[in-house]
Amino acid sequence: MHPTTPSPAPAPRGVALLFPGQGAQQPLMAVGLYHGHPPFRRLVDEVFEVWGAEGAALRADWLSGSPAANPDGVSRAQPLLFAVDWALGRLVLDWGVRPAALLGHSVGEVAAATLAGVFTLEEAAALMADRVAHIESAPAGGMLAVQATAAEMTPYLHDDVVVGAVNAPRQVVLAGSEAPLAVSEARLRAAGFTCRRTRALSPFHSPALAPAALAALPALSRLPLRAPRLPLHSAYTPGPLTPAQAADPRFWAGQPAAPVLFGPALDALLGTGELLLLEAGPGQGLTALAKRHPAVGAGSSAAQGLLPARARGDATDLRTLRTAVERLLAGGWLAHDPLPAPADTVRTRPSTQPEAHQPASRQDCERDRPGPVTGPRRL
Repeated sequence: MHPTTPSPAPAPRGVALLFPGQGAQQPLMAVGLYHGHPPFRRLVDEVFEVWGAEGAALRADWLSGSPAANPDGVSRAQPLLFAVDWALGRLVLDWGVRPAALLGHSVGEVAAATLAGVFTLEEAAALMADRVAHIESAPAGGMLAVQATAAEMTPYLHDDVVVGAVNAPRQVVLAGSEAPLAVSEARLRAAGFTCRRTRALSPFHSPALAPAALAALPALSRLPLRAPRLPLHSAYTPGPLTPAQAADPRFWAGQPAAPVLFGPALDALLGTGELLLLEAGPGQGLTALAKRHPAVGAGSSAAQGLLPARARGDATDLRTLRTAVERLLAGGWLAHDPLPAPADTVRTRPSTQPEAHQPASRQDCERDRPGPVTGPRRL
């Protein structure tokens, strides 16, 4: 009798991209990758160029290391999250990876939908600019992460304070205007709940934001919304997005005020089969949530961030991306290594001005672009 060698666990069957939203932003997020990996820099610059002069100012503030504007404010966090999420997702698609699904959290769903072809990049950039303009005029508020079930929160909901997000069975986020949210926070702490404020200065995913959110409906109604050309899952439905939902302007307009059901959406996604979940965005918040999911804990699926958990604005970004690429290569999802060898890594920090370039090649997962955009979109 010869001893048998245990067979290695089979690799997950597909790749799904996860896109984080409000609260995931950090100073210096993806700055190291911008300086160290020209393909990513070109893609991010493509987003900023659509926003014209305001995009250039946004980029300069982001890269400065000491931003003049509050990075948690809606005018900074929302467009930067969209730009980084979209560019990372586009980078993976340009490598030749064809995802089994795209799933976004909050504004991450707009990035996912753009990659899936519901919006062109120009349309999504216009949507973001319009959304930011309306939300900036909304009342101040915030979001409070609580280690509890949604049902346990019922006694603490009042005025416009609601459960704004369900991220896991015992991880929810309350949202609302500042004064009533502060009352809920004090009561929760007195009752012994573990809670913390998230990085949000607006009452995202609460009724307090509904008027500002729906103000974007006229502009959305003029867009030729399309059925997704890649499998697109929604954290609002939660589950696969249907063509009818994707083409509904109200669905997109209402998202900033609607509850995010990321936990149930992740359940539905992992219920489709074994997956490697790649978080295409700053931090590793969604990766951490995924790693606590039973399907990932059991080893049938796995989760990996494309950027480090803590942004440092240095070569850590590229090293983290390298780890993800090695996992994709080992699983057979990449035919060749798309990153430079470590010795060839760009070591100089280029100007904050965009470089002249040819647009990155586009696969057939996004619609062909329409004619030239008539002027930059304001943020």
